[in-house]
Amino acid sequence: MYKNTKWAKEIIALQEDDGKWGCFHSLSQSYQSSITTEQALRRLLYLGYTIEDDCIKKAVSYMNDCLIGKKELPDRREKLHNWDIFTELILAAWIRIFKNDNVNANSVAEKWSNIISSAFSSGEYNHEAYISTYHKSSGIKPKGGRLIDFVNFYPVSLLAGCLDEETESAFIEYVLNKDTGIYYIYDHKIYTLPDAFKSRDASRFLGAIELLSKYKSSKSKLQFVVNWLENNKNQNCKWDMGNIANDKIYFPLSDNWRKKETREADCTERITKIILSLSR
Repeated sequence: MYKNTKWAKEIIALQEDDGKWGCFHSLSQSYQSSITTEQALRRLLYLGYTIEDDCIKKAVSYMNDCLIGKKELPDRREKLHNWDIFTELILAAWIRIFKNDNVNANSVAEKWSNIISSAFSSGEYNHEAYISTYHKSSGIKPKGGRLIDFVNFYPVSLLAGCLDEETESAFIEYVLNKDTGIYYIYDHKIYTLPDAFKSRDASRFLGAIELLSKYKSSKSKLQFVVNWLENNKNQNCKWDMGNIANDKIYFPLSDNWRKKETREADCTERITKIILSLSR
C-alpha cells in the first residue's frame, strides 16, 4: 500500500543503470550521491518492495556481481576490519533479505553458520571457539585483522533460518542480553524496553525486533514485546509513535504525517505486522 508514495518514487528515480545507488555502505564525498545503496534498499523494504519489483531485481543482480568479484563496490576500503570479509558479509545479508535461494549468498551464510555453531556448541558463547573458527573459515592468520562482532545487523540478518534449534536458541538469548544491542540497528539491551514509546529509540527497538522475529526461537522469547505493544495502544485501539519517530528510515510510510490519522495508520500497519510475526 506504500509502493506508490513519493518516497519510493524519489528513491527509484536515483537508481543507476547497473542497479546501485552510489556507494553501498557509507556516503563518500568522492561519489556524488545523496543516498547509499543500503539506505535505498532499507527504505524500499519498509515501503513494501520485494524481489518481484524491477528496482530490487536490478539491485540484487548488482550485489551478486559484486559478491562474486565481477564488479567492485565504489566505497572507500575501510581499515578498521578486513574489508573483503565485511563486504562479503553485507552483500550476502542484503541479497538474502530479498532472495534466500541465491547460491553465492547462501555459501556465505553457511560459512557464518559454522562459525556461530562452533561458538555456541556448548550451549553458551565461547569466545575462543569463535576466534578460532572465524580465522579458519575466513582463511586469515590468527590475530590477522580485527574480528567482526557478530551481534550486528549483517550476521543476525544473514543467519535467519540457517542454525539448528539449540544453536539458534543460545544465539538469540545472547543477542537479547547484549548490553550494546544490535550494532547498526539499536544500541541498547533488547531485553530492556525503551523508556518512551513515542520516540525514535522505540522505533529502532522495533527494527531490532523485526530482525529477530525471523528466528523461530525468538517468538517465545519476545512475548514481552507483544505485551508492551498491546499496553501502548491508544484510545482508538491503534498505535501512534508520534512525529518524533519520523526518521526517514522506518517512518513515514505515507507521503506525509500532517494528519494524525495518517501517522496512526502507518504506526499501526508496522506494529500489527510485528505482532503477527511473533504469533505464528
